[in-house]
Amino acid sequence: MDWSPPRPLRTEEVPLVVNDFRLAARNAIEAGFDGVEIHGANGYLIDQFMKDQVNDRTDQYGGSLENRCRFALEIVEAVANEIGAERVGMRLSPYASYMETGDSNPEALGLYMAKALNKFKLLYLHVIEPRMIKINDKYETVHSLLPMRSAFEGTFISAGGYNRDEGNKAVAGSNTDLVAFGRLFLANPDLPKRFGLNAPLNKYNRSTFYIPDPVVGYTDYPFLEVPA
Repeated sequence: MDWSPPRPLRTEEVPLVVNDFRLAARNAIEAGFDGVEIHGANGYLIDQFMKDQVNDRTDQYGGSLENRCRFALEIVEAVANEIGAERVGMRLSPYASYMETGDSNPEALGLYMAKALNKFKLLYLHVIEPRMIKINDKYETVHSLLPMRSAFEGTFISAGGYNRDEGNKAVAGSNTDLVAFGRLFLANPDLPKRFGLNAPLNKYNRSTFYIPDPVVGYTDYPFLEVPA
């Protein structure tokens, strides 16, 4: 497969990409979506701008923490102005190093973004737990999302390797407002029902997560059979 070599965006190109996010949000609403989540996590473009182990720019989008977060916040502002902040959430992973996008001070990065997002009054902030440094496994860490949770004035969602009991404990302990489930939901289309009954869960098959088949690994997991 051929692909073009990666390159930094030219400074004058950055507003064009910000506008692409704005248009994508508008298209989503016109297509019938309730809202959009701005993906500023997992090593993708927004995350690359924010992380100092990747961002080596020398313009207004590089260098200081404020400059590195400028691109993300410009996107948030553009999308919120286009469709309304009440329809917008954002996902962040300041502690993660997916695709080599790490940061030398992830706590400062996360705290800065949590505070900066308050002025937009987004619907929620969705953050990956520090224990999910890599994409597949949980790691022991001294870091916590509590500083971000305390700084952000809206609904806070935590994600990252939770099971039913851990999620209930996190919410009951006011560590978060909501818990997001990804892999468990993919493998269990009736996950809320299973959680409510404390029923066994289907095991997810990681080898099918990213294949192009429209059924296998996506819609072929069985629903819970409950006797009448």
